[in-house]
Amino acid sequence: MAKKKNEFWEWTKALIIAVVLAAVIRYFLFAPIVVDGLSMMPTLHDQDRMIVNKLSYKIGEPERFDIVVFHAPENKDYIKRVIGLPGDTIEYRDDTLYVNGKAYEEPYLEEYKQQVIDGPLTDPFTLEEKIGRETVPEGHIFVMGDNRRFSKDSRHIGTVPLEEVLGKTSIIYWPLEDIRTID
Repeated sequence: MAKKKNEFWEWTKALIIAVVLAAVIRYFLFAPIVVDGLSMMPTLHDQDRMIVNKLSYKIGEPERFDIVVFHAPENKDYIKRVIGLPGDTIEYRDDTLYVNGKAYEEPYLEEYKQQVIDGPLTDPFTLEEKIGRETVPEGHIFVMGDNRRFSKDSRHIGTVPLEEVLGKTSIIYWPLEDIRTID
């Protein structure tokens, strides 16, 4: 009888440790997220399942063109691409991104740019027109979806405070035929 009781206690301890370890990993390190909508097409598709690396921004600041997950004002989590970092000036003209006056290529947009026949993929704007400031404020980032015509992003909701960023995401794990990492 004592042997069965001891075995039960060992299994219970193992189960408790597994649950605590899973909770720590999910809360502090990695979490699953489902892409909801078309705002990141063609890079990400509706219902793609991804892993958010929560540790990525506890170590350092986001980098330009990272894909991040953040708490949006509508009590939802959004997935967008980092375009502007603190102190950057942002401008779009002639379907080209200018950061601090320098033109940047966005290869992830080429597929959509080739399909557009009725104007630019990204309407021209300056940061001041969108957020009322010349530069991205300290402690904030400017984000945009890759599907520029159909994305609710910093052009609409303003800059994103860094404390609202959950982490970087770059791994699609579902559906199985789409498993890949994204730059």
